[in-house]
Amino acid sequence: MTAAAEPRRGLFRTPGLPTAMVMGAAAFGGWAVLLPVVPLVVSLSGGSDALAGSVTAVFMAATVVTQLAVPRLLRRWGHRWVLAAGCMLLGPPSLLLLLSVHAVPVLAVSALRGTGFGMLTVAGSALVAELAPREILGRATGAQGIAVAGSQMVGLPVGLAIMQRWSATPVFVLGALIPMVAVVAIARLPAIENRPDRASYGRIPLWVLVIPWLAIAVAAAAFGGLSSLLPIALEDRASFAGVILAVSSGATLLGRYTAGFVSDRIGVGRLLVPALALVCAGLVLFALGEATHAHAALLVCAAIAFGFGFGAVQNESLVMVFTAAGPSRFGAASAGWNIGFDAGAGLGSLALGVVASLAGYFWVFAVAAMAAAVVPAVGMVAHRALGAGARPDRVTA
Repeated sequence: MTAAAEPRRGLFRTPGLPTAMVMGAAAFGGWAVLLPVVPLVVSLSGGSDALAGSVTAVFMAATVVTQLAVPRLLRRWGHRWVLAAGCMLLGPPSLLLLLSVHAVPVLAVSALRGTGFGMLTVAGSALVAELAPREILGRATGAQGIAVAGSQMVGLPVGLAIMQRWSATPVFVLGALIPMVAVVAIARLPAIENRPDRASYGRIPLWVLVIPWLAIAVAAAAFGGLSSLLPIALEDRASFAGVILAVSSGATLLGRYTAGFVSDRIGVGRLLVPALALVCAGLVLFALGEATHAHAALLVCAAIAFGFGFGAVQNESLVMVFTAAGPSRFGAASAGWNIGFDAGAGLGSLALGVVASLAGYFWVFAVAAMAAAVVPAVGMVAHRALGAGARPDRVTA
């Protein structure tokens, strides 16, 4: 009992970990406050649903391209400089939206902010792995996830509520200022030693990543479409859409924590299919709500089911990737997982925006639900094909 209690006390006593959580909350808070607002502003300014979805798609495309280079940037410049640069690119460019919300400037700002976000996501995950002793790494990444999800739970509805009550102007200013809190936190991070067991960013065999990568990609695609298009689908109740997104973020937080708690006891990866089933169920409920113009209670239930499943998918897929990679390849694992997440969110926002333009919002949620049910099954088949004959030592730490 004493040995088990020590890591629990050590979580917040480990130098840099509390600061890393503050940094993550501030950075993701600045992202969340603008996430549903910018596509809504584009739509209200006369842009199509496809253009509104493209805002998030361009953001995520820039994020993914940047993530490919972050491990190399970390080796060259270190965590603090990369994180600080990411915050400066994520926050201040949103002030340019005060000048114009037409297609070209909005997409250009989205690309700049996406570049900063790409730096923050990979470097932030790798930072926790660098700071935390190996025996509390899982708990540390879980705590970071809670900090990030908590800031999203606040930021998503606050941005929409401010816009509906006043205008988008104060939201753009907040989106610029909040990441600056993260810059202050970064300045307080301790220096990180270049330890051989943590600093390697070697490649991970593709077949190891197939199932967790597809799982997080398809769940994130649904999240990207939901966060971008739900406020437009509920345009007459935009603030309520913010509440729904906040409920989903809160459920995501609970899903991440619960999945980590349970997987430690029954084994890594066993919750992935039930989690995807919850994601699918939540999307089906959203589709029913759109088709029947149902009472708010149905949408709340949809948000809870989707959010809890999405959080569990995040945790399970991340733990699966880290377990396969081992401590020497945490950086590559972080990049691979974040690319799956952000590529999925961007492509989902774009593809589901096109679906909304062509067929309506019922089919947005129906198509996302079908993808959540089918794509991971295809991944399992691919995993078996790619992994056939692989040596066991390639998937162990």
